[in-house]
Amino acid sequence: MGNTSRRAFVRKLLLATDSALPSVGERTLVCIFLRGAADTLNMVIPFGDDEYYSLRPTIGIRPQTELRLDEFYAFHPNLAPLLPAFREGRLGIVQAVGTDNPTGSHFEAQDQMEHGESYGHMIGGGWLGRYLRTRVVNMTPLSAVTIGATIPESLRGAPTASAIESVEEVQIKTPSANAAAVSSVLSTLYGAEVGMVGQAGKATLDLLRRVESLRGATYTPENGATYFDDTFSHGLKELTRLIKAHVGLEVACLDLGGWDTHFFQGSTSGLQADLIRQLAGGLAAFDKDLGAQRDRVTILVMTEFGRRTYENSSLGTDHGRGFALFALGGKVKGGKVHGRWPGLIEEYTSQTDALNPVGPSGLKVLIDYRSVLAEVLVKFHGSRDVNHVFPNFQPEHVGLML
Repeated sequence: MGNTSRRAFVRKLLLATDSALPSVGERTLVCIFLRGAADTLNMVIPFGDDEYYSLRPTIGIRPQTELRLDEFYAFHPNLAPLLPAFREGRLGIVQAVGTDNPTGSHFEAQDQMEHGESYGHMIGGGWLGRYLRTRVVNMTPLSAVTIGATIPESLRGAPTASAIESVEEVQIKTPSANAAAVSSVLSTLYGAEVGMVGQAGKATLDLLRRVESLRGATYTPENGATYFDDTFSHGLKELTRLIKAHVGLEVACLDLGGWDTHFFQGSTSGLQADLIRQLAGGLAAFDKDLGAQRDRVTILVMTEFGRRTYENSSLGTDHGRGFALFALGGKVKGGKVHGRWPGLIEEYTSQTDALNPVGPSGLKVLIDYRSVLAEVLVKFHGSRDVNHVFPNFQPEHVGLML
């Protein structure tokens, strides 16, 4: 077959209406990492524990009645945009989550969580990378995406992973931006005979056709959603575009940094309050924009560790232990704070306490972070054997997912 007819054939595939993409990406897990160790005690406020106000006389928050989640917990005022999702049962919280890392190091704790490890036991690759390797279906180039400049450790070892700032970056470089040029490049890429194009070539062409429909187009959020003009909200908006385009997106990663508030943390205003505003505003817009797509998406919001239960002399908080993890989506058992309240009395525990070894104190860790991640993979993504993702770990029931 000559070059002309081969290019015509590939071009025909490019413009075809039927899908050649594998059946992946019908459900998308979005992992948001709050880098710097977020003080979730001032995000999910334990107003029902009087000790909270004794330990935090300056930065403690007395929430208004409308911010209460139940008779014990309330939201920071800047989390108010997420109240509808909580009350409608799409937003759930897991209290006292954490690792067994005793170092208090941001980098070590982040690496441990992203690798899905226990302290001192290294596993190859990231937990999301290992999960994607258990999938028996073909991945697309957009099955795993991070919004940012680099691939996070959690996606290391994935069959495919892409780091992008926006949908506009997803393209094949061609001499001219037209379908014929793309077809010519792909016909060269997939070999001298059309038969060598196969399913992979068709899937790639279909993927590019869908992405081309997004690139350069003005995106209008649905359901009255309004995104803030910041990097975090921009990233969530790009993920929404990919999810709605059905490009095979299975997992996505996004960071929001700056949570290391040792000095002048603030309470209802200040450094942390500004970050909480970005977080809540972005998530609320994302949730509203998804609309009917909510059942296809679960968002996890986690951090490497929490802060100390008491404020320091600089009106901030130092490195602690347990934190509150957030989950948002149509398959989340929301409307409640899962897990027991460990209390605010800090104690240095013995090395025999696996989740609370000697090291920085803070909110006691009652739930290993891997139990939450494993439950999401099983209940939401349908993973049949999380032992391949978290070797030699027996997850506990959390009750976060439907």
